[in-house]
Amino acid sequence: MPLQTPPLRGLHAERGAKFTEFGGWDMPVEFDSIRAEHEAVREQAGIFDVSHMGEIHVTGPDATRLMNRLTTNDVTVLEVGDAQYTTITDEEGLLIDDTVVYRFPDEDGEAAYLFVPNAGNDEATHERWIDHRNEWELDATIDNRTDEYAMFAVQGPDAPDLVGEVSTGSVADIGRFEARELEIEGIECWLARTGYTGEDGFEILAPWREATTVWGAFDCQPCGLGARDTLRLEAGLVLAGQDFDHESNPRTPYEAGLGFTVKLDTEFVGRDALERAKEEGVEEELAGFRLVDRGVPRHGYDITNTDGRVIGAVTSGTMSPTLEAAIGLGYVPVEYADPGTTLRVVVRGQSKKARVEPLPFIETQ
Repeated sequence: MPLQTPPLRGLHAERGAKFTEFGGWDMPVEFDSIRAEHEAVREQAGIFDVSHMGEIHVTGPDATRLMNRLTTNDVTVLEVGDAQYTTITDEEGLLIDDTVVYRFPDEDGEAAYLFVPNAGNDEATHERWIDHRNEWELDATIDNRTDEYAMFAVQGPDAPDLVGEVSTGSVADIGRFEARELEIEGIECWLARTGYTGEDGFEILAPWREATTVWGAFDCQPCGLGARDTLRLEAGLVLAGQDFDHESNPRTPYEAGLGFTVKLDTEFVGRDALERAKEEGVEEELAGFRLVDRGVPRHGYDITNTDGRVIGAVTSGTMSPTLEAAIGLGYVPVEYADPGTTLRVVVRGQSKKARVEPLPFIETQ
């Protein structure tokens, strides 16, 4: 099947971006260099086109009930303008996806939500919501609006000033995981103080047809998925499909370090399995590590103990531009997950010394 393209694909190509396939989309991976883009976000600000992310809109009399039964967090605590990080699990408590839920303004007197599945998951998620709505005989309208929204992320210490300068209305008082409707260059947008870099900043939902105008309002470094990956890994943030995968690497939120999203006092798909998992404890968990020896860990590389016995595999790995050190994530038995524990990572056939470190690897905002 042909790759989907973001609304600014041509504009990015004119800017000299290099592209890669990600989640079925043809996305810019690099504009200038990963290091330059990474450093811009850590030191000033950068803008990412993340229009490959999905958008599912849910409203109606039973919208809140449906959202609460299909996500692990508690959406009933959300007020209009709130955002919430949560996960989606199956009946066995295994991760299907992670997502951010936005509480939109009411529509026709009923609660409205928009949530953001990861790239390539919007159609399956849309079907999942419809199937369960029908099975449970709930009254809710579910729309896949992925092709209606462009999504940009302006991230970095200067991001609040940049966004404030081009927005009508104040953004300074928008708190972390809060959102608001504001105009940028006369275009009505949804601005949320969220992100995937560890830095302060905003994610902006804009009408697809107005993407050029909104993107052009920002005078900062354009960034691709390459820098997005190095930034999120330094911040200890997981990537769906890589740090967990429902088919190839099934994990519970507790194994993946996402147990804080699980509210067992709500009723959701997978709740009973996760209650048992919490009571019994996990055998493996996601740990961060830094290589002591020279080398770069990559997805799939073996992790061994000091005796050379394979105990896990790298799920994410990179050379950290900020730390100037090789870092990574991987699942290991809990007895090897404590910070300070010595491990080995097999890099291109050679065993490299590594040490477990607490997450995140760097403290930012």
